[in-house]
Amino acid sequence: MGPTPNPSQREGDLETEYDFKKMRHIILFIVCLMATISHAQDILLGGDISMLTKYEEKGAKYYDINGNSIQPLSFFKQEGMNAMRVRLFVDPTSSANTDTKGACQDLDYVIKLGKRIQDAGYKLIVDFHYSDTWADPGKQTLPKAWEGLTTAQLATKVYDYTTDCLQKMKAAGVTPDLIQTGNEITYGMLWPTGQVYPAGGNATGTMANFTSYLSNAIKACREQCPQAKIILHTELGNSHNSTVVFFKKMKEYNIDFDVIGLSYYPDYHGKMATFNSTLTTLETNNPAKPIMIMETGYGYEYALPGANTSYKEFAITQDGQAEFAKTLISTLKQHSNVQGLFWWWPEANEYGINWQNAVTDSWWNASLFNNRNGRATKALYELKNFLIDNPAGIEGIDDDRQIIRREYYNLLGKPCSANSKGVKIEKIIFSDGKTKIRKTI
Repeated sequence: MGPTPNPSQREGDLETEYDFKKMRHIILFIVCLMATISHAQDILLGGDISMLTKYEEKGAKYYDINGNSIQPLSFFKQEGMNAMRVRLFVDPTSSANTDTKGACQDLDYVIKLGKRIQDAGYKLIVDFHYSDTWADPGKQTLPKAWEGLTTAQLATKVYDYTTDCLQKMKAAGVTPDLIQTGNEITYGMLWPTGQVYPAGGNATGTMANFTSYLSNAIKACREQCPQAKIILHTELGNSHNSTVVFFKKMKEYNIDFDVIGLSYYPDYHGKMATFNSTLTTLETNNPAKPIMIMETGYGYEYALPGANTSYKEFAITQDGQAEFAKTLISTLKQHSNVQGLFWWWPEANEYGINWQNAVTDSWWNASLFNNRNGRATKALYELKNFLIDNPAGIEGIDDDRQIIRREYYNLLGKPCSANSKGVKIEKIIFSDGKTKIRKTI
């Protein structure tokens, strides 16, 4: 027999053993917390709110669905949104386009709104249009000041302009988290020399021209904002094959980018099943590339202009708009590569504004606020479900079980109060003993 154990020594050993186990659980908990944070940061939800400043300046009144007055940026955050996009035009005052009221975002405008967005705790996406006005699959108009330049000079101009914009943004304390190098560039940019038809057709430009412009834009972004994710933003169009072939061409030309960006409007781009099939193909062909829906929307009262009625799957009502959002989210969750969802122009709201001095010539029918009464639509409340139980996202808290208590931890795993500033981890303990964890601010 060995020596008789000292009772006090044994108690100390047990205490040490207990402390070790406790510490092990704490360490494991912290690891889980950090994993949760990492996943949550990968999944982005928000919208393009480029006109928010104008609506606020004109006196638009915003309410939740019950009629309570709200401030849009705070309200969007409350409803789970964590990233916002702002479009940038070269010189909107030089545009000959008559539809310019929504295309007013010069660099100064973007810096001011971008700072508000980041100060409110959102990630910031800057959308370079490389035009004085709207750029989309139907037009990619050369900035007036860039007219007459050769293709080589245009490539240099894109680099210099992008560099200058990002340097000025950084100097103002506004560094983009994600950057779009062009807007809906399925058919190229900086027409006519940069116009292309990836799937075939008679274009006025060449793929070599277009990719030289694109590569120079990306080069400037990598140099000035090395941490920013680069998004190539296309739209699905009537030919979904064009989108698929576009990204094949990007591989062929060794274009350096991080995220596949898409626009999807059922009024123009087809039924949800077609969209679902396109996502599957893009995932198969580009397994390492996250996909983000950079623009989407559906009318709550009137059909969008130019809507294809043969694509109609949802009623043009608030309930129909909400059903579209619900179905879209369900579809996106079938694809593990999809890591972002952004509503187009969610802040549109002419309520409280004098129509003799309106923000735009007509209201946007797919806003998340009703232009007649300023109240949030039902669809707005559906969007947060994109984050809940997302395969790569944060775990939600929608639960019928009784909550016993909530605990809060900082990023070092140390307990803190619910009112502590900065990012925190909330641990929710339910009546059945189970827990859920989420990031909060």
